[in-house]
Amino acid sequence: MRKDFLLRLLAVILGFTLVAAACSDDDGDGGDAADDAADDAADDAADGSSDDTVEATQGDSDLLVEIQNRGELNCGVSTVSIGFAVQDSDGIYQGFDSDFCRATAVAILGDAGAINIIGLTAAERFTAVQTGQVDLLHRNTTWTQSRDSDVGMDFGPTTYFDGQQLMARVSDGFSNTSGVADIDGAVVCTNAGTTTEKNIAEAADLLGITITLNTFEDFDIVTQNFIDGACDIITTDGSGLVGRKAEQQPAGEEWVIFPGAPISKEPLGPTYGQNQSRFADVVNWTVYAMLIADEYGVNQSNVDDFLDAEGELGRLLGVGDDEVQSAMGIAPDAFYQVIKQVGSYSDLWERHLAPLGLTLEGTVNDLHTNGGLMYPPPAR
Repeated sequence: MRKDFLLRLLAVILGFTLVAAACSDDDGDGGDAADDAADDAADDAADGSSDDTVEATQGDSDLLVEIQNRGELNCGVSTVSIGFAVQDSDGIYQGFDSDFCRATAVAILGDAGAINIIGLTAAERFTAVQTGQVDLLHRNTTWTQSRDSDVGMDFGPTTYFDGQQLMARVSDGFSNTSGVADIDGAVVCTNAGTTTEKNIAEAADLLGITITLNTFEDFDIVTQNFIDGACDIITTDGSGLVGRKAEQQPAGEEWVIFPGAPISKEPLGPTYGQNQSRFADVVNWTVYAMLIADEYGVNQSNVDDFLDAEGELGRLLGVGDDEVQSAMGIAPDAFYQVIKQVGSYSDLWERHLAPLGLTLEGTVNDLHTNGGLMYPPPAR
């Protein structure tokens, strides 16, 4: 008996020793590793390294609570994406993505003005998340496998299903029947450090054609080179080309966007750092709420007519005692405020994308009930 007791006592002491050693390792190496990763990310940004080489760093704080205590959401957008995020004459970012930033600020803080919108280049965006410069990206960022793993990003629901296309001048012999195979020998320009750059190079290789690929920091520079004649072709997401054609095509010149299927899939939507599930829930459900509102015909102008709604819509708007939003750490009427202050999904489309000639009805970006891919989960 005494021998058995001593053996059990020795095992307990050994267990405590191992736990203490493990705790010591967590306190020492973990913090240093996080600091080193953040420093490396900052160095990459300074060096102009590719946006897809950022090391993931994870904090222990609750980002949702941190933003609520701060009283402001930091949201990253493109600097030059017509219809999605462009500064107006007062320096305020306007566009589809910018309004999704504002909608998230409303959901978390109750105020569309409680927002710091930061313009970021493609090379800067992931580093900005990992170093804490921004909490969230609504920056025409494609959801890919490597970004979801190696780069350390998490992705919310797609807000715009896009695809990469090409645009050229009719005066150079291109037409609405041209395709990728017709660009053999052309100078093609696009953004550096993007999936767009990789996609066009891969497409050329698969077709056995030769192109000269020139890349630039942002699409303003790309487009200016195209206008100046330094590029035969420019390529980016189709929505971006539509905006450039609508806003920058010179008088007397005709630009043509190649028809047919895009050369890639580009699901664009909110992007944020990993392991912040409470914050992610609010970001994701803000998008879903704006889509569910459209399912019920609710928009910014008529939302007050539905404050006595029951069932799913009532829950979404925070009517009655079934306060599912409270369980998420936000106000019961958070999504009512989102629709009231910013609008539904179709409101944002009509405000920013319809003027560019982009149609919602019957496209992949329409609700599932209209043949599209937008299928929000139920609010219950």
